[in-house]
Amino acid sequence: MKTVFTLLIMIIATATFAQQSFYDFTVKTIDGQDYPLSQLKGKKVLVVNTASKCGFTPQYEDLEKLYKEFKDSGLVIIGFPANNFMSQEPGTNEEIASFCSLNYGVTFPMMEKISVKGDDMHPLYKWLTTKEMNGVKDSKVKWNFQKYAIDAQGNLVDVFSTKTKPYSEEILTWVNQ
Repeated sequence: MKTVFTLLIMIIATATFAQQSFYDFTVKTIDGQDYPLSQLKGKKVLVVNTASKCGFTPQYEDLEKLYKEFKDSGLVIIGFPANNFMSQEPGTNEEIASFCSLNYGVTFPMMEKISVKGDDMHPLYKWLTTKEMNGVKDSKVKWNFQKYAIDAQGNLVDVFSTKTKPYSEEILTWVNQ
């Protein structure tokens, strides 16, 4: 009985502390549909927290251009609107979707508005920012348009600052690896 109990504790502990993959998450699209990230297996993913009223909002244009240029090579860009920085994303999901489409012609997947920091941080962003969970590094989302690079196996590879433009040497190098 003691051996069974010990074995059970070990199994639970292993399951509890097992490193998660990017693919273990399901998020919601901007129109409320489930979007299992497991459908992106084999693709590189650039996760970006976005905002419509930010000085970096014009990055939508280059993000869309990057997506169109490399989507057939296996790149997916996913936008996560967030209102965490100076209320720069005050709109509803419907308003955000309309803004992105009308102003920047966004066709890459946009997810529902979430929180990327604080007590109500979305579980995916907890994974992205916590080394114990992602196995690579701790980070903090410092501003809108911070970018997280996920490899084709669902592993966090790198974090790019807000100021790193979509067509920067760092991002293009990663995309072309």
